[in-house]
Amino acid sequence: MKYARLTKEQFEELHKEFINFLATQSITAEEWANLKANKPELAEVELDVFSDLIWEGVLNQTRYLEHISPNDIHLFSLNEDNMHLIGIKVKEDVDLTTKEGFNWLRNNLMHDNVEFVQAKKDYSDDKNLDKFTLIQQGSNITKGELYEYMFKLIN
Repeated sequence: MKYARLTKEQFEELHKEFINFLATQSITAEEWANLKANKPELAEVELDVFSDLIWEGVLNQTRYLEHISPNDIHLFSLNEDNMHLIGIKVKEDVDLTTKEGFNWLRNNLMHDNVEFVQAKKDYSDDKNLDKFTLIQQGSNITKGELYEYMFKLIN
């Protein structure tokens, strides 16, 4: 398995897609029930393959990630050949993961205790695995509004 198995809730949401996936494998509902009961290790392989297919599709479409921690924000633009990072560090006793802390940042973007950095990093041989690693480390997929706002602000 390349990425991570989908959660039970994700499988439930993707029920129709999973049925279509099994159909492409020529596995009927009856055969799937039999597989789960009598060859659970093969059923596990099918769940893993489906999970990787879903992740691959999601990662191919992901253009922005963001990770917000109490004192830092990391905003990623996932370009074709590299990722661009805008980092924001707050040297103030605020928690950016709270509404109050984020509002403080919004009102104090040019404060001396707010530091911006930018960096560019080329992808490894596996661009989607690089993206997935950031998600595993706590980044969330976004539409990029915060990244675009900060990019315009500091450039």
